[in-house]
Amino acid sequence: MRILICLLFLVLVFNSCGDGKKYHDEVDQKELPADSILASIITFQNELNKEFANPESSPLPDRYRKDFVGLEFFDPDTAFRVVAELTRTPEAIPFLMPTNTDRMSEEVVYGLLSFELKGQRYQLEVYQNQELSTEEGYEEYLFLPFTDETNGESTYEGGRYIDLSIPEGEQLVIDFNRAYNPYCAYNKKYSCPLVPTQNHLSMEVRAGVKAFK
Repeated sequence: MRILICLLFLVLVFNSCGDGKKYHDEVDQKELPADSILASIITFQNELNKEFANPESSPLPDRYRKDFVGLEFFDPDTAFRVVAELTRTPEAIPFLMPTNTDRMSEEVVYGLLSFELKGQRYQLEVYQNQELSTEEGYEEYLFLPFTDETNGESTYEGGRYIDLSIPEGEQLVIDFNRAYNPYCAYNKKYSCPLVPTQNHLSMEVRAGVKAFK
């Protein structure tokens, strides 16, 4: 899913790739035991590293990929895994989200995610890409971009993304350990949506992928 949405943001190549497999497990993520949560985070990191090492799916230019040994991650921390309340916004009107290029990405605010993190209450908008939602296998995909107080220091200055799926109920798990950098953080040929100002977290989210050096 991440491959498809990132390649959807290519400036010149505007088509899909991958095998259509969803990234999100079908099991109820809210009910996982702690050891399974940690294992799933490690699996996410390993899968991401495999993508970056593979010339078929890597956003890295060849000069970086040939010496690639792995991305740098924060240590897994279950404190950065929260269960958010989802308030759907069915009346939301699609809009054009700016990117780091002249291209615009057509999105709609699917809903508002309200949650508590490190003792503070936050609310983020979660989006559904209008073109991607018409692709077979990606009808349930939701896009959560965010910025936080680590940007420009230990993490990419433009913020990070998290892939989510539409839940059956009114709750949705946000695991910031699965936060990854937009592909334009690695390669200028990609066109990536800019994180809306309302999706800023006034704290350090020390989870997920770090800045690429």
